[in-house]
Amino acid sequence: MGKKDKNQEVEEPQVEATTTETVEENKVEEKKSPEEQLQDELAAEKDKFMRLFAEFENYKKRTTKERIELFKTASQDLMVAMLPVLDDFERALMHIEEDKEAEELRKGVLLIYNKLINTLEQKGLSKIEVNKGDDFNADDHEAVTQIPAPSEDLKGKIIDVVERGYKLGDKVIRFPKVVIGQ
Repeated sequence: MGKKDKNQEVEEPQVEATTTETVEENKVEEKKSPEEQLQDELAAEKDKFMRLFAEFENYKKRTTKERIELFKTASQDLMVAMLPVLDDFERALMHIEEDKEAEELRKGVLLIYNKLINTLEQKGLSKIEVNKGDDFNADDHEAVTQIPAPSEDLKGKIIDVVERGYKLGDKVIRFPKVVIGQ
């Protein structure tokens, strides 16, 4: 039993020494002068202010970017609704060109069509150029159907454009509908 008592006595002062060291370190920190304490508080407040300022700047940039995107695409619904009207104008112009007697009618329809196209282009609408013989890309085109290719070099390529595609700014609002060769 004497050995256990000695071991307990030896262990207890070690624990107390560690506790005493921690208390002394806290006292050293507490012994800072009021100036040092104020300097520490000032540094902490400056850090807090800088973080809040940076967060606010990021918020301003993010909301500005969102507003710009909103303005660019705000008219998207209207543009999508106008695309069938453009298609009808193009069909009317093709039909009128076949009729040689309707020259004055063709001029009037063409004038209105050009005015509509110019107005929509000013608002950010642009045609996606697709030509017969271009390579088909599923990311850029919508395949309506496949037909046997008239020649070997047209396999996997666009044979006909059924409906034009349009972009509003950089965003595709309607993919071109095409017929591809098998």
